[in-house]
Amino acid sequence: MTENELSTIIIGCAIEVHRRLGAGLLERAYQECLMYELKLNGLKVEKEVLLHITYKDLKIDNGYRIDLLVEDKVVVELKTVEELHNAHFAQVLTYLKFGNYKLGLIFNFNEAILKNGIKRIIN
Repeated sequence: MTENELSTIIIGCAIEVHRRLGAGLLERAYQECLMYELKLNGLKVEKEVLLHITYKDLKIDNGYRIDLLVEDKVVVELKTVEELHNAHFAQVLTYLKFGNYKLGLIFNFNEAILKNGIKRIIN
């Protein structure tokens, strides 16, 4: 399955979670529910995936965790913020770059209508 095909399913699952729960919960609640929904759709999902950063000969193993990684292809970053900022996009771009992934999705579950809080990031 391609990244684009996966993103269609992931976005549909996120909308389902938001439709049932609404805005206002903590990020962890959305993470668990989205992970559950993705698994119901037959997708492989990992949460809190450790991302190693390499600088020359130095390997940094702490501090960077991908919220959800779907099918070892799509990075999913979850937010519950007033609005998305450039730092959120930079964070996902960093994950894409160092993890060698092509596509990232940011979901801001703090929106009244989730489609207003969905951003695609391409590496």
